[in-house]
Amino acid sequence: MSIVLTTAQSPLPHFQSTFTIYNNNNGYSAQHRSHSRLLQLLNECTDMSQLKQIHAHTLRTTTSTHSPHTLFLYSRILHFSSLSDFDYASRVFDQVHNPNSFMWNTLIRACARSSDRKEEAIQLYYRMLEQGIVMPDKHTYPFVLKACAYLFALFVGKQVHAHVLKLGYDSDVYINNSLIHLYGTCGCLDVAEKVFDKMPGRSVVSWNVMIDAYVQLGEFDTALKLFREMQNMFEPDGYTMQSVISACAGLGALALGMWAHACVLRKDGVDMVDDVLVNNCLVYMYSKCGSWEIAQQVFERMPKRDVNSWNSMILGLAMHGKAEAALEYFVRMVRMERIVPDSITFVGVLSACNHRGMVSEGRKYFDMMIADYKIEPRLEHYGCLVDLLARAGLIDEALNLVSDMPMKPDVIIWRSLLDACCKKNVGVELSEEMASQILESEGGDCSGVYVLLSKVYASASRWDDVGLVRKLMTDKGVTKEPGCTSIEIDGTSHEFFAGDTSHPKAKEIYQVLDVIEERLESVGHAPDFSQAPMVDELNNEKQHALRLHSERLAIAFGLLSLKPGMPIRIFKNLRVCDDCHKVTKLISRIYNVEIIVRDRARFHHFKDGICSCMDYW
Repeated sequence: MSIVLTTAQSPLPHFQSTFTIYNNNNGYSAQHRSHSRLLQLLNECTDMSQLKQIHAHTLRTTTSTHSPHTLFLYSRILHFSSLSDFDYASRVFDQVHNPNSFMWNTLIRACARSSDRKEEAIQLYYRMLEQGIVMPDKHTYPFVLKACAYLFALFVGKQVHAHVLKLGYDSDVYINNSLIHLYGTCGCLDVAEKVFDKMPGRSVVSWNVMIDAYVQLGEFDTALKLFREMQNMFEPDGYTMQSVISACAGLGALALGMWAHACVLRKDGVDMVDDVLVNNCLVYMYSKCGSWEIAQQVFERMPKRDVNSWNSMILGLAMHGKAEAALEYFVRMVRMERIVPDSITFVGVLSACNHRGMVSEGRKYFDMMIADYKIEPRLEHYGCLVDLLARAGLIDEALNLVSDMPMKPDVIIWRSLLDACCKKNVGVELSEEMASQILESEGGDCSGVYVLLSKVYASASRWDDVGLVRKLMTDKGVTKEPGCTSIEIDGTSHEFFAGDTSHPKAKEIYQVLDVIEERLESVGHAPDFSQAPMVDELNNEKQHALRLHSERLAIAFGLLSLKPGMPIRIFKNLRVCDDCHKVTKLISRIYNVEIIVRDRARFHHFKDGICSCMDYW
């Protein structure tokens, strides 16, 4: 080592006296006392400057690292330095002859926990195997598997899993927890399930990582089912509740989310109520379930907030069209709380501008992100600004921005442009050109392109071309994603597809639809046929198809099932069509009911014949 200190350099008097005692004594007992005192000093060590002095005296007073006492001493030095100065720890490790498994594990763990040394953890593991002097033990594998999960290194992770099986560690709960996390992170849910099912014993962490794997991959119902099983064996902790609340957000299950919130409030002794991560999930959940007011209450009552807390609130307000409030929270965040925004913050800010058509503000915040905060724009930021410009009719500026992007535009950006072309009637030729470019770059199986192009033709009343698009989709085997709308009644979720007759109350639902249709006609509603299926049908058949859209079935079921005065909350997997948007506004006025709709893009709050989006969506 290049660091060699003398006792005279030590600023700590008790260090000097210890090493003086060592120099005045000889033999094994003196060396043993020195080792003991050095270990004691290591336990009292608080910073790297002290550690380096201890290390320097260790180098001067030990001649070999073979002795168990000296090896243990170096293990402690390595452990402390790995937490504070990895480069120093690495040099210590390289100077030890035949390091033991604890030393290998210490260095691997330091790499696995570091944000930029994950690959080194795997390399150290391979180096350990190549030397073959010390074999990995059960403490090695959780760290290596953690690094594999972070890097999405599934192939390497499978090799490590094979080593685990070969060495007989497949019953270790910590290793199995890490395997579940690895396979869940890499999208191999079936393998994660097999590992979980075969575990001879499970801990709370085992259930948490399996539930979280389901949530991350969108299997929300399965996650909640597993949570109910877990409750029979373990008390859920903060990590459990984060996943459960996230599952409720994914399902749009407000009643279930409120029940989960109540569970958090009942667990006062577990400190969940003040947990930042749990509260962040609650803000996100209430926003995703249509209750931005409750999300705001949770946020304002939080004793501590981090940047993710502010991001959740800003994104929540943005998706509800509360642009001014979202921007006020941003100003409060950076000016009053002095919290530095990150990339996600600006996704929320730009989304807020987009949902209200605030073009100048969108340009301002995009430039601010780059100039003031040195954040490199990602695809999401470009997507927000392109959509904002295109929907404001600034098609040329939007196209110029797309051409200047440092990365390839995705389907979402092209869909934004095509949507704008359709709504602004900028011309079929430009839409056809863009659709051609998308199909060339994305392949011929992109159903969204065909659907959008058919809308362009329908808006231009070119029904023959609409039919040709449908035929082309059929010939290529491209299928349109079916519209699906869900509604929660008394804690139970009900799903509807277009023309659905499978619901037990289908007869009553269609009777309500007939009444709705009569009342719509009485107020002079004229259907928008451009939203009908992509075929050249007669007008009455088109109108019949429109009235059977999945959101109308869900609304009819809500009118049938909920008490008067209760809001109807529905969630659709696709964007709501123009005709259903107009119809929902009329229903809210005719039936004096508030209807909250979450579609793929945002929330719409319908009340008294007006939508919160002000028809800008």
